[in-house]
Amino acid sequence: MATINAVIIPSQKKNDGTWNVKIRVTKDARCSYIETPHFINAKQIRKKNQIKDPLVQEMIEPVLIDYRKKIGELGPKVRTYTALTLAAFLAGKKEIKAEDINVVEFGRKRIEELKKADRLGSAKNMQTVVNSLIDFFRMEDIRITDIRSKMLVKYEAFLRKPRTQIRPDQFNRPQTRAIEGLTNNGLHNHMRDLRILFNNIKEFYNDEDDELIVVKHYPFKKYKLPQVQPKEKPKLTVEQVIAIRDFKAEPGSRMELARDLFMLSFYLCGMNAVDMYKLQPADESNTRIGYNRSKTASRRRDQAYISIFIPEEARPLYAKYAGTLQKRYATHSGLDHALAFGIKQIGAELGHKDPEFYDARHAFGDFARNRCRFSMDDVGLAMNHKDQSNRVTDIYVSKNWDIIDEVQTEVIRVLASHDLAKQVGLTGHGIELPLESTVESMELVEA
Repeated sequence: MATINAVIIPSQKKNDGTWNVKIRVTKDARCSYIETPHFINAKQIRKKNQIKDPLVQEMIEPVLIDYRKKIGELGPKVRTYTALTLAAFLAGKKEIKAEDINVVEFGRKRIEELKKADRLGSAKNMQTVVNSLIDFFRMEDIRITDIRSKMLVKYEAFLRKPRTQIRPDQFNRPQTRAIEGLTNNGLHNHMRDLRILFNNIKEFYNDEDDELIVVKHYPFKKYKLPQVQPKEKPKLTVEQVIAIRDFKAEPGSRMELARDLFMLSFYLCGMNAVDMYKLQPADESNTRIGYNRSKTASRRRDQAYISIFIPEEARPLYAKYAGTLQKRYATHSGLDHALAFGIKQIGAELGHKDPEFYDARHAFGDFARNRCRFSMDDVGLAMNHKDQSNRVTDIYVSKNWDIIDEVQTEVIRVLASHDLAKQVGLTGHGIELPLESTVESMELVEA
């Protein structure tokens, strides 16, 4: 069954504040669009993006009637059409060929779809690919037939080299910046995302059931992605985490932001920055934070849900930043850039090599396993790596968060134990107080 409607696409607002009225062709749960010569503004649209202007409706209605008549005349043959080919038929266009498919145009539509699905990380990755393709070709008219195995080899060499790029900042102002060439790991991820985009295009235009093959070539059959190399970056020591915690930063600076959110991530079992960005305003009555981890929610049956206790160390930071980061940064990408800048400045001051915000998550996992001796399963559970609906045994185990709370408490106590050892003069000699002696030793210090 195919349906025809007049709509606008909210994300395609023009600079003059208007939208092009499009005819949406829907078939088999997929949509394709036909442009019209009509444009409307916000006053001519209902809340659900429906056209309310009677004059525009009057001009569009004959077109809709004509298209519906053509579909009716196709009879059973309509089953052989996809939304795309049906739209081309109605618009009187020739058969779509691979050389007609614009990769940049398709990529931008896909980015909007990912954003609407709240898959912001995937949208960001695809945006990076689209931007880099434009940089490489030096134009936006890039056809799917331009993506060939030999081109991918040249593209890889381009990505490996240092270069300058122009990108909009959070206020949409063009900014020129110098970037380093990608490493093997970075190249692997980038070319993987380009392959995803290429596969999305093939899936959209090709219909093997009906022997409709528009995109016939597949450059990734010959071109092989660079191999991922293990990243042997040393984990932070207890002293380094404490140095970040106690770092004196100027109020309101990005260093203060990076310090605070670094420690908040550590206290909350390695919570990612994007999930902090999405936090609702703090409620003093809340003792826990329940959220779906953005990075893996769409790939897990349990939607990566986790409930984290808010310890005393984290409460001031939670109250300070929960629900405020969206007001400070238009997107979580802006927050990521600010954190990366701030943590590098802190690292330079403290003499830490190659510091990253993600080091907080790594430190939590490392302390939980190697200092507190929790099992890898318990560490994975606390860090929200384990899908709690994937295993048969989960059916027989009641869900509670006690294990996570225990891991969290003991990891935070590693810092407290070190602080206490420092007070009684035992650090610097390879000696740390046992965690179970913390309360008793504290009484001695106070005495």
